[in-house]
Amino acid sequence: MVRLLATMFCALAVAAAPGGASAAPRGLERASIAQLQAKMQAGRLSAEALTRFYLRRIARLDRRGPALHAVIAVNPDAIAEARALDTERRLKGPRGPLHGVPILIKDNIETKDPLPTTAGSLAMTGNFAGRDAPIVARLRAAGAVILGKANLSEWANFRSIASVSGWSAVGGLVKNPYALDHSACGSSAGSAAAVAAGLAAAAVGTETDGSIVCPSSMNGVVGLKPTLGRLPTTGIVPIAHSQDAPGPIARTVADAAVMLAIMQGGPAPAGATQLEQSAADLHGRRLGVLRFAPGRRPETEPIYEAALARLKAAGATLVEVRLPDGGPVGRAEQLVLATEFKVEINAYLAAAPATVKARSLADLIAFNTATPAETVLFGQEIFGAAQSTKGLADPAYVEALATSKRLAGPEGIDRLLADNHLDALVAPTAGPTWKVGRDKYPGSFSTFPAVAGDPHLTLPMGQAGGRPVGLSFIGPAGSDKLLLAFGAAFERTGPGFVPPTFPETVEDGAAATR
Repeated sequence: MVRLLATMFCALAVAAAPGGASAAPRGLERASIAQLQAKMQAGRLSAEALTRFYLRRIARLDRRGPALHAVIAVNPDAIAEARALDTERRLKGPRGPLHGVPILIKDNIETKDPLPTTAGSLAMTGNFAGRDAPIVARLRAAGAVILGKANLSEWANFRSIASVSGWSAVGGLVKNPYALDHSACGSSAGSAAAVAAGLAAAAVGTETDGSIVCPSSMNGVVGLKPTLGRLPTTGIVPIAHSQDAPGPIARTVADAAVMLAIMQGGPAPAGATQLEQSAADLHGRRLGVLRFAPGRRPETEPIYEAALARLKAAGATLVEVRLPDGGPVGRAEQLVLATEFKVEINAYLAAAPATVKARSLADLIAFNTATPAETVLFGQEIFGAAQSTKGLADPAYVEALATSKRLAGPEGIDRLLADNHLDALVAPTAGPTWKVGRDKYPGSFSTFPAVAGDPHLTLPMGQAGGRPVGLSFIGPAGSDKLLLAFGAAFERTGPGFVPPTFPETVEDGAAATR
């Protein structure tokens, strides 16, 4: 039903706007935020024309054509908001670098627009919050146009161990624009696929463990999971307070930096100019090199070697290192997330609008059991495990939380950095995407920074037979800006973002390209 309404909203929004707005120039689907802002400042583009451009592109590529299903719903007020921002620009000038720039918001983040915040679940289609989450309020105050909501892995991939990333009962399956029969990863699948496909200038995702960096890597875009607590999580459908983190997804590192600065409530950086001035940070910097086990991801190895050569040529000193065994961290993390989810989703649902009938995790489980459309692809074992947990005072939870944090942080990333005198770690973010089906995660280094609460940046480093692969920068808590500077320096050594061509398929195992 929401998909039907979204399609109607899209058609109505495009048709209802008067034709007086300036025509959108070509190439906007690849343009950076700074380039869009420059066009608007010069009078060659209006926010209304830009918004109409993205809405037409959503109608053509997301609803029809390759039918990406990256956008779960468009904001019926988007064009009116853009038009008002154009008037404000003429009268007062721009508010800043996001003035009139359309942004998509992952659909587990509340907005005050007439759209529900569903987390992809049919049980949440009545969740009209009537308020902006603080990070959305800051984007809106900076002049961003809230274009709509991005599709996601239902419940942010926290319902079943047999999940299909990018699928939700409300929005369907997000397709990877680089290979339509391959996974877009998750849970921020729609946010990453939409940015890659040029359906918005940028998007907001969320991560508990891998949910920003994996889809960003596999959709060939930039994604930042910030330091835990840098951005507020109020107004976001929760999983776990000890790991949940919203963050930006964009086509360039500079755009991600602008988004981060605005969402945390500070002044936006001067975009690419400021980051370019930080390029010298790679000279003399020591980067710890993490690797997958030999032979685990052969398609990724030559791409990673080429990326390391680019880092070295840019002045970095590379040091081979290894993280401790991640098994104990992962096992402790499972109990932590399950325990916190039950407590926090119960609290969220108890305070939800009366139009949301499910008021507890037990109600959600009952709803899914009674709703075949919810369980057509996979079940809800994680929900069941969470329901059986015993609360935040449970000694087993308290011990698991302390253990996971210690092993991932002080005895994990922090020790590795200190013992080797490193500024940051680098790693392949993940292997290339897999054909759609039950998730087949191709390796990742996301768990240690996710559990420790450390920042994790990914950006494109190449492709394996047309399938994007990302390079990760991981640093200690609070090093977000430093990682962005490192990422900007690396970005300038290669092609960066490569637009997708929406092929039906690609050949897995094909030769790697830079």
